[in-house]
Amino acid sequence: MTPELVVQLARRAFETTLLLSAPLLIFSLVVGLLISIFQAVTSINEVTLTFVPKIVAVMVAMIIFFPWMMSYLSDFTREIYSLIATMRH
Repeated sequence: MTPELVVQLARRAFETTLLLSAPLLIFSLVVGLLISIFQAVTSINEVTLTFVPKIVAVMVAMIIFFPWMMSYLSDFTREIYSLIATMRH
């Protein structure tokens, strides 16, 4: 196992993690921003008002993006397993 292969695997794993978490984080960010604007306009400072919609938004994003996320992750896993078969000690 060469150092270049280790770096490539680590980079690919990091990219996969970022790509899979991006839709959930974006949904949460957009909902948080909308709730913050709503709170600023109405002067409502309720703490739970920010958390509950974000949780719901992340669950909706999971439902929407789950098939794509699983497909991408299974492709990545197959790629890793195929690399394991070609590695030498």
